Amino acid sequence: MSYIVTPSQLAKRAELYHQLGSMLSAGVPLIQAIAGAGKNLPDRSSKKALAQIRLQLQAGHTFTQSMANLSGWISSFDLALLSAGEQSGRLDAVFRTLAGYYNSRAKITRDAISGMMQSILTVHVFLLIFPLSLLIDAVTKGNFGAFFLQKFIVYGMLYGSVILLLYACQGQRGDNWRAVLEAISRRIPFLGKARQYLALARLSAALEALINAGISIITAWEISAIASGSVFIRRTVATWKPKIESGIPPSELVNNSRQFPEMFANLYQTGENSGQQDDTLKRLHAYYEEEGFRKLRLFTRLLNGVIYLIVVIMVIRVVFGFYLGYFDMINSI
Repeated sequence: MSYIVTPSQLAKRAELYHQLGSMLSAGVPLIQAIAGAGKNLPDRSSKKALAQIRLQLQAGHTFTQSMANLSGWISSFDLALLSAGEQSGRLDAVFRTLAGYYNSRAKITRDAISGMMQSILTVHVFLLIFPLSLLIDAVTKGNFGAFFLQKFIVYGMLYGSVILLLYACQGQRGDNWRAVLEAISRRIPFLGKARQYLALARLSAALEALINAGISIITAWEISAIASGSVFIRRTVATWKPKIESGIPPSELVNNSRQFPEMFANLYQTGENSGQQDDTLKRLHAYYEEEGFRKLRLFTRLLNGVIYLIVVIMVIRVVFGFYLGYFDMINSI
Protein backbone atom coordinates (compact mmCIF):
# COMPACT_ATOMS: atom_id res chain seq x y z
CA MET A 1 0.00 0.00 0.00
CA SER A 2 2.07 2.82 -1.26
CA TYR A 3 -0.06 5.60 0.22
CA ILE A 4 0.26 4.40 3.81
CA VAL A 5 3.82 5.34 4.71
CA THR A 6 3.90 7.37 7.93
CA PRO A 7 3.32 6.02 11.46
CA SER A 8 0.30 8.33 11.77
CA GLN A 9 -1.29 6.94 8.61
CA LEU A 10 -0.59 3.36 9.69
CA ALA A 11 -2.10 4.03 13.13
CA LYS A 12 -5.20 5.59 11.54
CA ARG A 13 -5.72 2.52 9.36
CA ALA A 14 -5.30 0.29 12.43
CA GLU A 15 -7.88 2.35 14.32
CA LEU A 16 -10.30 2.12 11.39
CA TYR A 17 -10.02 -1.65 11.25
CA HIS A 18 -10.32 -1.88 15.03
CA GLN A 19 -13.55 0.14 15.00
CA LEU A 20 -15.04 -1.95 12.21
CA GLY A 21 -14.08 -5.21 13.92
CA SER A 22 -15.50 -4.09 17.27
CA MET A 23 -18.81 -2.96 15.76
CA LEU A 24 -19.23 -6.17 13.76
CA SER A 25 -18.48 -8.24 16.89
CA ALA A 26 -21.18 -6.26 18.71
CA GLY A 27 -23.72 -7.24 16.06
CA VAL A 28 -23.80 -3.99 14.07
CA PRO A 29 -24.58 -4.62 10.37
CA LEU A 30 -21.67 -4.03 8.00
CA ILE A 31 -23.22 -1.01 6.23
CA GLN A 32 -24.00 0.70 9.54
CA ALA A 33 -20.53 -0.14 10.86
CA ILE A 34 -18.91 1.49 7.83
CA ALA A 35 -21.13 4.56 8.19
CA GLY A 36 -20.32 4.82 11.91
CA ALA A 37 -16.58 4.42 11.38
CA GLY A 38 -16.59 7.03 8.62
CA LYS A 39 -18.01 9.69 10.94
CA ASN A 40 -15.07 9.41 13.34
CA LEU A 41 -12.29 9.64 10.73
CA PRO A 42 -10.27 12.85 10.32
CA ASP A 43 -8.74 11.53 7.10
CA ARG A 44 -10.67 12.81 4.05
CA SER A 45 -9.47 10.08 1.68
CA SER A 46 -10.61 7.34 4.08
CA LYS A 47 -13.96 9.07 4.62
CA LYS A 48 -14.47 9.28 0.88
CA ALA A 49 -13.45 5.63 0.43
CA LEU A 50 -15.86 4.42 3.13
CA ALA A 51 -18.67 6.47 1.62
CA GLN A 52 -18.05 4.84 -1.76
CA ILE A 53 -17.98 1.37 -0.15
CA ARG A 54 -21.29 2.04 1.59
CA LEU A 55 -22.92 3.18 -1.66
CA GLN A 56 -21.69 0.09 -3.51
CA LEU A 57 -22.91 -2.21 -0.73
CA GLN A 58 -26.32 -0.55 -0.90
CA ALA A 59 -26.28 -1.12 -4.66
CA GLY A 60 -25.89 -4.86 -4.12
CA HIS A 61 -22.15 -5.37 -4.48
CA THR A 62 -20.25 -7.63 -2.11
CA PHE A 63 -17.86 -6.09 0.38
CA THR A 64 -14.87 -7.56 -1.48
CA GLN A 65 -16.05 -6.11 -4.80
CA SER A 66 -16.63 -2.73 -3.17
CA MET A 67 -13.12 -2.71 -1.69
CA ALA A 68 -11.50 -3.89 -4.93
CA ASN A 69 -13.01 -0.92 -6.80
CA LEU A 70 -11.01 1.51 -4.63
CA SER A 71 -7.79 1.81 -6.58
CA GLY A 72 -4.79 2.70 -4.41
CA TRP A 73 -6.67 2.85 -1.09
CA ILE A 74 -6.32 -0.78 -0.05
CA SER A 75 -3.43 -3.20 -0.44
CA SER A 76 -3.65 -6.65 -2.03
CA PHE A 77 -2.82 -8.12 1.40
CA ASP A 78 -5.79 -6.40 3.07
CA LEU A 79 -8.05 -7.32 0.18
CA ALA A 80 -7.07 -11.00 0.32
CA LEU A 81 -7.77 -11.27 4.05
CA LEU A 82 -11.03 -9.30 3.89
CA SER A 83 -12.22 -11.40 0.96
CA ALA A 84 -11.53 -14.56 2.94
CA GLY A 85 -13.19 -13.08 6.02
CA GLU A 86 -16.33 -12.23 4.08
CA GLN A 87 -16.59 -15.69 2.55
CA SER A 88 -15.96 -17.49 5.83
CA GLY A 89 -18.15 -15.23 7.97
CA ARG A 90 -15.13 -14.14 10.05
CA LEU A 91 -14.93 -10.56 8.86
CA ASP A 92 -14.78 -9.19 12.42
CA ALA A 93 -11.80 -11.42 13.25
CA VAL A 94 -10.01 -10.37 10.06
CA PHE A 95 -10.53 -6.69 10.91
CA ARG A 96 -8.97 -7.27 14.32
CA THR A 97 -6.05 -9.14 12.74
CA LEU A 98 -5.42 -6.27 10.32
CA ALA A 99 -5.70 -3.75 13.16
CA GLY A 100 -2.96 -5.58 15.04
CA TYR A 101 -0.83 -5.80 11.90
CA TYR A 102 -1.03 -2.06 11.21
CA ASN A 103 -0.43 -1.20 14.85
CA SER A 104 2.77 -3.27 14.71
CA ARG A 105 3.83 -1.56 11.49
CA ALA A 106 3.12 1.86 12.98
CA LYS A 107 5.22 1.07 16.08
CA ILE A 108 8.12 -0.32 14.05
CA THR A 109 8.07 2.64 11.65
CA ARG A 110 7.89 5.11 14.54
CA ASP A 111 10.81 3.40 16.29
CA ALA A 112 12.83 3.37 13.06
CA ILE A 113 12.25 7.09 12.47
CA SER A 114 13.05 7.88 16.11
CA GLY A 115 16.26 5.89 15.87
CA MET A 116 17.26 7.71 12.69
CA MET A 117 16.58 11.24 13.95
CA GLN A 118 19.94 11.66 15.68
CA SER A 119 21.78 10.46 12.57
CA ILE A 120 19.70 12.75 10.36
CA LEU A 121 20.45 15.70 12.65
CA THR A 122 24.16 14.82 12.61
CA VAL A 123 24.23 14.79 8.81
CA HIS A 124 22.44 18.14 8.62
CA VAL A 125 24.84 19.77 11.09
CA PHE A 126 27.84 18.33 9.27
CA LEU A 127 26.64 19.61 5.89
CA LEU A 128 25.92 23.02 7.43
CA ILE A 129 29.36 23.46 9.01
CA PHE A 130 31.63 21.90 6.41
CA PRO A 131 33.57 22.95 4.44
CA LEU A 132 34.91 25.16 7.22
CA SER A 133 36.59 27.57 4.81
CA LEU A 134 33.23 28.58 3.36
CA LEU A 135 31.74 29.10 6.83
CA ILE A 136 34.76 31.14 7.96
CA ASP A 137 34.55 33.35 4.85
CA ALA A 138 30.85 33.92 5.48
CA VAL A 139 31.44 34.96 9.10
CA THR A 140 34.68 36.98 8.71
CA LYS A 141 34.20 38.48 5.25
CA GLY A 142 30.42 38.62 5.06
CA ASN A 143 30.40 36.34 2.02
CA PHE A 144 26.97 34.91 2.84
CA GLY A 145 25.83 34.71 -0.77
CA ALA A 146 28.27 31.94 -1.71
CA PHE A 147 27.61 30.18 1.62
CA PHE A 148 23.83 30.06 1.19
CA LEU A 149 24.10 29.11 -2.49
CA GLN A 150 26.34 26.16 -1.69
CA LYS A 151 24.05 25.00 1.14
CA PHE A 152 21.00 25.36 -1.09
CA ILE A 153 22.63 23.11 -3.70
CA VAL A 154 23.81 20.53 -1.15
CA TYR A 155 20.53 20.29 0.75
CA GLY A 156 18.61 20.34 -2.53
CA MET A 157 20.60 17.34 -3.78
CA LEU A 158 20.10 15.55 -0.44
CA TYR A 159 16.33 16.04 -0.27
CA GLY A 160 15.97 15.44 -4.00
CA SER A 161 17.71 12.07 -3.66
CA VAL A 162 15.47 11.08 -0.73
CA ILE A 163 12.29 12.09 -2.58
CA LEU A 164 13.45 10.24 -5.70
CA LEU A 165 14.18 7.12 -3.64
CA LEU A 166 10.76 7.22 -1.96
CA TYR A 167 9.09 7.70 -5.32
CA ALA A 168 11.01 4.81 -6.87
CA CYS A 169 10.03 2.49 -3.99
CA GLN A 170 6.29 3.13 -4.24
CA GLY A 171 4.18 0.02 -4.72
CA GLN A 172 2.46 1.08 -7.95
CA ARG A 173 5.66 0.91 -10.02
CA GLY A 174 5.80 -1.72 -12.79
CA ASP A 175 6.73 -5.34 -12.11
CA ASN A 176 10.16 -5.14 -13.73
CA TRP A 177 11.13 -2.07 -11.73
CA ARG A 178 9.83 -3.60 -8.50
CA ALA A 179 11.77 -6.79 -9.27
CA VAL A 180 14.98 -4.77 -9.69
CA LEU A 181 14.41 -3.00 -6.35
CA GLU A 182 13.64 -6.30 -4.64
CA ALA A 183 16.79 -7.88 -6.07
CA ILE A 184 18.89 -4.94 -4.87
CA SER A 185 17.34 -4.94 -1.40
CA ARG A 186 18.06 -8.65 -0.99
CA ARG A 187 21.78 -7.89 -1.16
CA ILE A 188 21.60 -5.34 1.66
CA PRO A 189 22.42 -6.87 5.07
CA PHE A 190 19.36 -7.33 7.32
CA LEU A 191 17.08 -5.32 5.00
CA GLY A 192 16.93 -8.13 2.45
CA LYS A 193 15.99 -10.73 5.05
CA ALA A 194 13.54 -8.34 6.70
CA ARG A 195 11.69 -7.80 3.42
CA GLN A 196 11.71 -11.52 2.63
CA TYR A 197 10.43 -12.53 6.07
CA LEU A 198 7.68 -9.91 6.09
CA ALA A 199 6.58 -11.08 2.63
CA LEU A 200 6.42 -14.67 3.95
CA ALA A 201 4.42 -13.46 6.97
CA ARG A 202 1.87 -11.76 4.72
CA LEU A 203 1.69 -14.82 2.49
CA SER A 204 1.13 -17.14 5.48
CA ALA A 205 -1.63 -14.96 6.93
CA ALA A 206 -3.43 -14.64 3.60
CA LEU A 207 -3.07 -18.34 2.82
CA GLU A 208 -4.48 -19.38 6.20
CA ALA A 209 -7.47 -17.06 5.85
CA LEU A 210 -8.23 -18.12 2.27
CA ILE A 211 -7.96 -21.86 2.95
CA ASN A 212 -10.30 -21.48 5.95
CA ALA A 213 -12.72 -19.61 3.70
CA GLY A 214 -12.95 -22.67 1.45
CA ILE A 215 -10.96 -21.20 -1.45
CA SER A 216 -9.29 -23.81 -3.67
CA ILE A 217 -5.62 -24.35 -2.93
CA ILE A 218 -4.53 -23.12 -6.37
CA THR A 219 -6.49 -19.86 -6.09
CA ALA A 220 -5.46 -19.44 -2.44
CA TRP A 221 -1.78 -19.68 -3.35
CA GLU A 222 -2.13 -17.30 -6.30
CA ILE A 223 -3.95 -14.65 -4.25
CA SER A 224 -1.60 -15.07 -1.28
CA ALA A 225 1.45 -14.68 -3.52
CA ILE A 226 0.05 -11.35 -4.75
CA ALA A 227 -0.72 -10.34 -1.15
CA SER A 228 2.87 -11.09 -0.10
CA GLY A 229 4.09 -8.05 -2.02
CA SER A 230 7.06 -9.98 -3.43
CA VAL A 231 7.40 -9.98 -7.22
CA PHE A 232 9.63 -13.07 -7.09
CA ILE A 233 7.17 -15.09 -4.99
CA ARG A 234 4.26 -14.08 -7.21
CA ARG A 235 6.13 -15.02 -10.39
CA THR A 236 7.14 -18.36 -8.92
CA VAL A 237 3.64 -19.27 -7.74
CA ALA A 238 2.14 -18.17 -11.09
CA THR A 239 3.81 -21.23 -12.70
CA TRP A 240 2.35 -23.73 -10.22
CA LYS A 241 -1.22 -24.10 -11.47
CA PRO A 242 -0.64 -26.82 -14.13
CA LYS A 243 1.66 -28.69 -11.78
CA ILE A 244 -0.86 -28.74 -8.91
CA GLU A 245 -3.61 -29.75 -11.33
CA SER A 246 -1.44 -32.66 -12.43
CA GLY A 247 -1.28 -33.93 -8.84
CA ILE A 248 1.90 -32.38 -7.43
CA PRO A 249 1.22 -31.14 -3.87
CA PRO A 250 2.08 -27.51 -3.07
CA SER A 251 4.53 -28.64 -0.37
CA GLU A 252 6.73 -30.28 -3.01
CA LEU A 253 6.68 -27.13 -5.12
CA VAL A 254 7.57 -25.05 -2.05
CA ASN A 255 10.47 -27.39 -1.28
CA ASN A 256 11.81 -27.08 -4.83
CA SER A 257 11.62 -23.27 -4.90
CA ARG A 258 14.46 -20.98 -3.85
CA GLN A 259 11.95 -18.33 -2.77
CA PHE A 260 11.02 -20.22 0.41
CA PRO A 261 13.49 -20.87 3.27
CA GLU A 262 14.03 -24.43 4.42
CA MET A 263 12.16 -23.83 7.68
CA PHE A 264 9.10 -22.52 5.86
CA ALA A 265 9.13 -25.45 3.43
CA ASN A 266 9.53 -28.08 6.17
CA LEU A 267 6.80 -26.68 8.40
CA TYR A 268 4.41 -26.22 5.49
CA GLN A 269 4.97 -29.83 4.41
CA THR A 270 4.43 -31.04 7.98
CA GLY A 271 1.17 -29.09 8.22
CA GLU A 272 -0.01 -30.40 4.85
CA ASN A 273 0.76 -34.04 5.77
CA SER A 274 -0.73 -33.84 9.28
CA GLY A 275 -3.89 -31.97 8.29
CA GLN A 276 -3.03 -29.13 10.68
CA GLN A 277 -2.25 -26.56 8.03
CA ASP A 278 -4.22 -23.81 9.82
CA ASP A 279 -2.08 -23.95 12.94
CA THR A 280 1.10 -24.28 10.92
CA LEU A 281 0.35 -21.20 8.81
CA LYS A 282 -0.52 -19.20 11.93
CA ARG A 283 2.82 -20.16 13.48
CA LEU A 284 4.66 -19.30 10.27
CA HIS A 285 2.94 -15.92 10.13
CA ALA A 286 3.81 -15.12 13.77
CA TYR A 287 7.43 -16.25 13.41
CA TYR A 288 8.24 -14.47 10.15
CA GLU A 289 6.46 -11.28 11.19
CA GLU A 290 8.42 -11.12 14.45
CA GLU A 291 11.73 -11.99 12.77
CA GLY A 292 11.07 -9.59 9.91
CA PHE A 293 10.46 -6.65 12.22
CA ARG A 294 13.47 -7.63 14.35
CA LYS A 295 15.78 -7.62 11.33
CA LEU A 296 14.29 -4.32 10.21
CA ARG A 297 15.25 -2.81 13.56
CA LEU A 298 18.76 -4.24 13.20
CA PHE A 299 19.05 -2.70 9.74
CA THR A 300 18.08 0.70 11.16
CA ARG A 301 20.79 0.42 13.80
CA LEU A 302 23.33 -0.69 11.18
CA LEU A 303 22.42 2.25 8.96
CA ASN A 304 22.83 4.62 11.92
CA GLY A 305 26.27 3.17 12.59
CA VAL A 306 27.33 3.54 8.95
CA ILE A 307 26.18 7.18 8.87
CA TYR A 308 28.08 7.99 12.07
CA LEU A 309 31.20 6.23 10.78
CA ILE A 310 31.12 8.17 7.50
CA VAL A 311 30.65 11.49 9.34
CA VAL A 312 33.45 10.69 11.81
CA ILE A 313 35.85 9.73 8.99
CA MET A 314 35.06 12.93 7.10
CA VAL A 315 35.50 15.07 10.24
CA ILE A 316 38.86 13.41 11.01
CA ARG A 317 39.93 13.97 7.42
CA VAL A 318 39.01 17.66 7.58
CA VAL A 319 40.75 18.13 10.96
CA PHE A 320 43.93 16.38 9.79
CA GLY A 321 43.88 18.41 6.59
CA PHE A 322 43.59 21.61 8.60
CA TYR A 323 46.51 20.76 10.90
CA LEU A 324 48.69 19.55 8.03
CA GLY A 325 48.10 22.83 6.23
CA TYR A 326 48.80 24.74 9.43
CA PHE A 327 52.09 22.92 10.04
CA ASP A 328 53.13 23.41 6.39
CA MET A 329 52.50 27.13 6.79
CA ILE A 330 54.65 27.25 9.97
CA ASN A 331 57.48 25.32 8.34
CA SER A 332 57.48 27.61 5.32
CA ILE A 333 58.04 30.70 7.48
